[in-house]
Amino acid sequence: MQQIALLVLLLSTLIVEAGFLFVENGASTPLVMDWKIVFFILIPLGLALFIWFQFRWAPVVCVFYATVGLAMDVATIVQALEKDSEGVASIMASGVSGLFYLCLIVFGGRSFLDVGQGPTPLEPRPPSPPFPS
Repeated sequence: MQQIALLVLLLSTLIVEAGFLFVENGASTPLVMDWKIVFFILIPLGLALFIWFQFRWAPVVCVFYATVGLAMDVATIVQALEKDSEGVASIMASGVSGLFYLCLIVFGGRSFLDVGQGPTPLEPRPPSPPFPS
């Protein structure tokens, strides 16, 4: 259950970030935008694949990725509030993606810490009756 929630959050983050990225820049992306495409689109897709294949370390990588993304969003919000030149759209985009990153941190951490119960040990066999002599 935790893996599905983490996967849905990661793909939702991908959709929101890609949507804001392409709305802001249009369909054609300049060469300078390569790092944004890698960070906002390719890394979430790769992490989603790793979660889908149920790698045990994938939730931790999601937490690291989301921590960096949340820090970038907070920095963007602070910069937009100080300059007030980027407008409300940038603050809203950073706020929404920041919420996704926060949820990704929470669910990724819970998914990593949620250790599934392994098979229970077998019941011990009763002792053998004494051998008649």
